[in-house]
Amino acid sequence: MNKWIAGLAGVLLALTVVQAAPVVGPTNGALVIVGGGLKDPAILKRFIQLAGGPAAPIVIIPTANENNQFGPEWTYFKDLHDLGATNLTILHTRDREVADSAEFVRPLQQARGVWFGGGRQWRLVDSYLHTRTQDELFKLLARGGVIGGTSAGCSIQASYLVRGARAGNTIMMASGYEEGFGFLRGVALDQHLLTRHRENDLLPVIKRFPELLGIGLDEDTAIVVLGDRFEVLGSSKVAIYDPRYAPVAGEKPYYFLKAGDRFDLETRRQEAVVATNPLPTH
Repeated sequence: MNKWIAGLAGVLLALTVVQAAPVVGPTNGALVIVGGGLKDPAILKRFIQLAGGPAAPIVIIPTANENNQFGPEWTYFKDLHDLGATNLTILHTRDREVADSAEFVRPLQQARGVWFGGGRQWRLVDSYLHTRTQDELFKLLARGGVIGGTSAGCSIQASYLVRGARAGNTIMMASGYEEGFGFLRGVALDQHLLTRHRENDLLPVIKRFPELLGIGLDEDTAIVVLGDRFEVLGSSKVAIYDPRYAPVAGEKPYYFLKAGDRFDLETRRQEAVVATNPLPTH
């Protein structure tokens, strides 16, 4: 009997470990994080799939862009529509009081997916950080939805925001603009990595904040995050900046992942890919 009880306790412990809440990624839902310059339709197709298919309600937030008028011809509305998405809504304001109102967030309460376009991160901070809009984004994830974004819409998804300065996007750490939306905890996300020769830009960030994991994404490349795991999609590479990583002599203090590679955000280790065990799609 004692052995039976001990065995049962072991099983329960194992189940507890398996069901433990993610440490870095969202407990429910998914993230599609793109490094800018999006060309590969497979990335937006995965976003639509994770949202629930072409008929799923999707909200597009273009506020990082410098323009103020956005319609059906705006880039990501058109791209999503051309890929079959039929239930699209553009949501935009530069007024924090509006962003904090019940009327403004109503489309988010019905949405299964939200897409952030590119531009400047500070515009997203000024409009939405610590408002009801941000709260509804977390609720969307909690009910199993998906949040995606490219360029500025990539970096804003991290807990630590890089390139948030109003003064220019070459400033990595800017007082007052260092907090992102926090869909990934303990992470800093950079974009346009190789295209704009930014390979070394995250190094001073993780040196100053060694608890952070830095992830740099090149253009036309994405990570799809489910819980504490992500898979790389797209045509280029993703770089990992981990203060715990010990390169051998002559190596860079970061390393690259490519399309099809998988990574555990909690253990900070690349996973072996098993062809018969694909990453879940929802």
